[in-house]
Amino acid sequence: MTAKTIIEPFRIKSVEPIRWTTRQERQALLEAAHYNLFLLRSDDVLIDLLTDSGTGAMSTRQWAAVMRGDESYAGSPSFDRFRESIQDICGYTHVIPTHQGRAAERILFGIACKKGDVVPNNTHFDTTRANVEFVGAEAVDLVIPEGRQPASMHPFKGNMDVEALENLIERVGRERIPLVMLTVTNNSGGGQPVSMENARAVSALCRRHNIPLYFDACRFAENAWFIKLREPGYSSKTPKQIAQEMFRLGDGCTMSAKKDGMANIGGFLCTNDDLLAQQEKDLLILTEGYPTYGGLAGRDLEAIAVGIQEALEEDYLRYRIASTAYLGDHIASHGVPIVQPPGGHAIYLDARAFLPHIPADQFPGIALAAELYLEGGVRSVEIGTLMFAAAAQMDLVRLAIPRRVYTQSHIDYVVEVILDGWAHRENIRGMRLTYQAPFLRHFTAHLEPVAD
Repeated sequence: MTAKTIIEPFRIKSVEPIRWTTRQERQALLEAAHYNLFLLRSDDVLIDLLTDSGTGAMSTRQWAAVMRGDESYAGSPSFDRFRESIQDICGYTHVIPTHQGRAAERILFGIACKKGDVVPNNTHFDTTRANVEFVGAEAVDLVIPEGRQPASMHPFKGNMDVEALENLIERVGRERIPLVMLTVTNNSGGGQPVSMENARAVSALCRRHNIPLYFDACRFAENAWFIKLREPGYSSKTPKQIAQEMFRLGDGCTMSAKKDGMANIGGFLCTNDDLLAQQEKDLLILTEGYPTYGGLAGRDLEAIAVGIQEALEEDYLRYRIASTAYLGDHIASHGVPIVQPPGGHAIYLDARAFLPHIPADQFPGIALAAELYLEGGVRSVEIGTLMFAAAAQMDLVRLAIPRRVYTQSHIDYVVEVILDGWAHRENIRGMRLTYQAPFLRHFTAHLEPVAD
């Protein structure tokens, strides 16, 4: 038979209690947090969809591997297993562990980029953009036009605009572009996938101009599943085969293993360039740790070695993508504007369309995220004007679903909360900033509602 009900492809062996709060309590908590959901205590959140980064549940195989972790400072066999597992998928010569993805970005851009350089991407995420700009380079987003239109239906809205990339290379000159990056899936653009055809075209253009191509590979497994489902010629291939094919198109990658590494901490940087790898390891030793642990415990290396393979299992990916679409399809059927089609790791509410009476300079995404917390204790994150300032092309609210954590009934509850907010959306007010940091301001910003 063909099952119609989404079931979690696992059994639950341990549970963590979550605490109910009243709307009155949540109002006081939100005011104390200056209307910034990052500043809430997790104990005061009922359903936490702030991020899928490091918030997943590890499997029994991962926990068993944790017990095998070797904590030697140098030459740990845990690193060997970590490297071999990653190379089995990515195929790159050098695998450099880091404590998380942004550390890999900092090392890559700190070595490869200088002031005045230009780094193209389909869409930079927050830490990627910040690390590019920190060294004085310019981060340029070149997603296809459909990727900037939340309601448009396109199977691969994460694709890079290859013509725009070629025009950029001609305009600024190859010497100012140290590398090109493709984010798979495209997080800032709604968790949308990149097709193999597009990756191949970007790779060919980079090869022609002798520019290295790097993948931001945080959700490479989800991207592979979308290719399997949507791109002609790939339905009979396994997610692992698809991922291997895509990585062969590049020269390296950065990775937060807190996403499709299925671990609670960790990341890595890969490259085929021997000289660059040595420079990166030198910087790693200065700021992260020795190259066989990179700021991670041996037990974390073991958890990633197992988890990155589990992320490619078809039963898991089928459930993962279907359960995310379940949330998106239910709210969209009631008229709630979302980024279409539903992404891999999250559903993105189109805050500008949800709250058309709130201008962008009053942060409609923050206003909507605050309302969802007030309404039902659901924590989400704004991806828009607060996060990206002038670079924001949309105002979205991301509902990122942690891996193997919530059941379908939890998602049904989230649907109810969103629909309640949708029913009285005209009463939601905009926000204004009262404090901001010079970099990544959304993490620590203070806000307050604008006056009626």
